[in-house]
Amino acid sequence: MSDRFAVLLQYLLPKQALTLLAGRVASAQAGALTTRLIHWFVNRYQVNMAEAANPDMASYASFNDFFTRALKVGVRPLAAADLICPVDGAISQFGRIEGQQIFQAKGQAFSSTALLGGDAALAAQFDNGHFANLYLSPRDYHRIHMPCAGRLTRMIYVPGDLFSVNPTTARGVPGLFARNERVVCVFEGVSGPFVLVLVGATIVGSMATTWHGVVNATRSGKLSEWHYEDGRVALKQGDEMGRFLLGSTVVMLFPKGPLQFNPTWQPGGAVRLGEVMAQRV
Repeated sequence: MSDRFAVLLQYLLPKQALTLLAGRVASAQAGALTTRLIHWFVNRYQVNMAEAANPDMASYASFNDFFTRALKVGVRPLAAADLICPVDGAISQFGRIEGQQIFQAKGQAFSSTALLGGDAALAAQFDNGHFANLYLSPRDYHRIHMPCAGRLTRMIYVPGDLFSVNPTTARGVPGLFARNERVVCVFEGVSGPFVLVLVGATIVGSMATTWHGVVNATRSGKLSEWHYEDGRVALKQGDEMGRFLLGSTVVMLFPKGPLQFNPTWQPGGAVRLGEVMAQRV
């Protein structure tokens, strides 16, 4: 299938209905049927169950329980770095924010203001800063961890479309990450503010954080915001901060300053939780 046709098909598909159906199937506790679905998925996508804290596929009550499975202790050691990779996945793009423009793919970009739900004041804190977009494929571990220590100050749910976020779609849908449904998590760290954006996608049943639970359970279509000025949510580097119930993309924004990304990183390359993402120089 050509890239152009694959993207066109997504404009035509009933993405909301498909996502609702997928969410119901993934949350169902159907006994042997659930186990068969998990076995099929593991074989289809070559999921490495040897790394799972619980490798027994028959023990998961629902597909969501399997999909958000924990890893064995020690299989993702944390590098000594200012910023570590927060997920298992693949690099979509990374680099410098040009003004407010974030590179998505050849010929495609989106603004930080659009990504952050139209909050121009928040976006301005990242003008000429740095970004990284990391894609989680179906086979990957789907919990998201902290790239550095941070204190949560705000969380914003931004309703939107549900296009796929795979590389083909990133090349073909303008402003993809700033038009899909997303959860914006704003933190304050030792070097200033930073943002983790959990981007939804077709058949992504929900997005959850460790302090709130499922954020988009109702899909009301309205922007929602929560404030955490009391500092009660403080996370260390490497702590889990959220998870996808079916895969998607994480976009990170960091302010202007001397930051050097891992020199081995390349768009399309595989990354693992805990490896060096960047150093402040």
